Amino acid sequence: MTDDNKPPAQLSEDKDASLLDMDAEEFRHYGHEVVDWIADYLTNTERYPVLSQARPGQIKEALPESAPRKGESMEDILADLDRVIVPGVTHWNHPAFFAYIANSSSAPSILGEMFSAAFNVNAMLWRTSPSATELEEVTLRWLRQMLGLPESFSGVIYDTASISTLCAIAAARQAVSGLRVREDGLAGTPETDDKPARRKKEIFLRLYASAHTHSSIEKAAITLGLGQSGVRLIPADAEFRMDSSALAKAIEEDRARGYTPFCVVATVGTTSTGSIDPVPQIADLCEREGLWLHVDAAYGGSAAVVPEMKWVLEGCERADSVVVNPHKWLFVSVDLSTLFCRRMDVLIEAFSLVPEYLRTGDPEEVKNFMDYGPQLGRRIRAIKFWFVLRYFGVEGIAARIRNHLEMAREFAAWIDRSTDFERLAPVTFAIICFRAIPAALSEDRLDSLNERIMEEVNRRGKIFISHTKLDGKFTLRLVVGNIRTTRDHLCLAWDELNGALARLLDGSRPEAMCQ
Repeated sequence: MTDDNKPPAQLSEDKDASLLDMDAEEFRHYGHEVVDWIADYLTNTERYPVLSQARPGQIKEALPESAPRKGESMEDILADLDRVIVPGVTHWNHPAFFAYIANSSSAPSILGEMFSAAFNVNAMLWRTSPSATELEEVTLRWLRQMLGLPESFSGVIYDTASISTLCAIAAARQAVSGLRVREDGLAGTPETDDKPARRKKEIFLRLYASAHTHSSIEKAAITLGLGQSGVRLIPADAEFRMDSSALAKAIEEDRARGYTPFCVVATVGTTSTGSIDPVPQIADLCEREGLWLHVDAAYGGSAAVVPEMKWVLEGCERADSVVVNPHKWLFVSVDLSTLFCRRMDVLIEAFSLVPEYLRTGDPEEVKNFMDYGPQLGRRIRAIKFWFVLRYFGVEGIAARIRNHLEMAREFAAWIDRSTDFERLAPVTFAIICFRAIPAALSEDRLDSLNERIMEEVNRRGKIFISHTKLDGKFTLRLVVGNIRTTRDHLCLAWDELNGALARLLDGSRPEAMCQ
C-alpha cells in the first residue's frame, strides 16, 4: 500500500467527541436549568409587560450580523435569551393576555413538546414511527368522543386551522363531479388531436362563508386557485350569524349566472364576536344543493367538552368536515389543529401521491398520514395533546373551560351595569365585545376614544386587548382563555379600562372599579 492509499490516522477520542453532540452530562445540567427557568417563567409571568414594549429593529440590532464562527457557551446563550429575546416577547402565556383568541400552553403540554423534540420522528408513514401514527389516531378518537361527534368522522392533525381548512376545501373541490382539477388544473388542458389546441370548458367554482368568517377562508381560496372572487361572503344577522336565507338566495343566483357552487364554510365561534352560524339550517341547504359543508369550530368547538355546552356543535354531525384547535382552548401549546372528516377517501384522493421511495409493504389498514395533506414531514404533535388529556382528564378540562365561560359572563355583566361602557355583541363563549360610551362625547368621536383606550392600556403593559369593527364601530375585544387567568386578572382589566377612560377624558385617577 502506498502512502497515498494509507487509511487516515485514527481520530483521538477528544477529536472524535468534538464532532458529536453536546454530551449527556452537559445536556442534563442545562436541561435542569432550562426547566427551572420555564417553571419560574410560568409562575411569575406577570413581572413582564404583556405586550412587548420593544421598538421596531431593537432585537435585530442587539444580535450580530452573522452567525458565530466558533461555538459559544450555553451560559452566554441563556444570558442573551434574558437580555435580548425576552424583552421582545409578547407573552401569550400571561394570565392577563386578553387579545385575539387567547391560548395558553400548559405545563404538561410543554413537557410533551420536549419529548416530541427529543424523538424527532417524521410521522409521514406508519412505519417511520408506528407510535406517532397510532397515538395520533387514539388522541383524535378521544377528542371526537369528548366533542360528541359520531364515529363516522375520523381525524388528522395539522399545524393550524388555516391548513386544516385549506385541506378541507381542497377535498370539497376534489368532490366536484366532472372536475379533473388534480390532473388538469382548474382551467383544464389543451386537447392534443389533429385539431387546433383548444381549452376544455372552464368551471367557475363558488365558495360561501359568512361576512364574519376567518381570513383563512379567502387565503385558502387564493391558494387553491379559486381567487377571492371565488368566495361569496354572506350577510349576517343582528347577532353576527350567517343569514341562511341569504345563503340560499346567493346559491340560486350563482347557479343562474353559470357558477358552480361547491362548498359552504360555517363557523362555530367567529373570531370577532364568537357567534355561531345556524349550522342545522345550513346543513339542510347543503344536503339539498349537494354542497360540501365545512365547519370552522377552531375556537368554539372546544367548548363542547363542557356537557352543558354540547349544543354549540348542533348540526356538525351532518357536516363533511369540522376543524377544532386544541391549541386554542384545550391548553395545548401552539401548534396543533385537528380536522375531522366524514369523507376521508375524498381527502386522500385530493392529496395522495406516493413516489417509489415511499412505497411500503405494510398492511392496507395502517394509516400513512402523508396522504392526508400537502406536507410530507410531520412531527409527533399528538404526544403533547396526549399529555394534556391524561394529566387534566376530560372533567378537569371541562371545569377549566367552564370557569372561563363564567368569568367572561361576569365581565360582561360589569359592562352591562356600567354607564360608561356598552356591550356590542352577545357573549356566547368567552369573547366580550364592547366600547366606551361616556355621555360627554358624541358618536362621531367614540371610535377615536376607544382606539386611544386600547393603546393606553396596552402601553401600560398590565393587560393586552385587541379590537375589531362591528357595524362600522371600533370595538374593544377581551377574550378569556388562559389556563392561569383568575378573577383578579379580570378585575385588573376592568380597573385598567376605567382608569384609561378617566385619564383620557379629564386626567383623573379613579379608585379601583372592580365589583
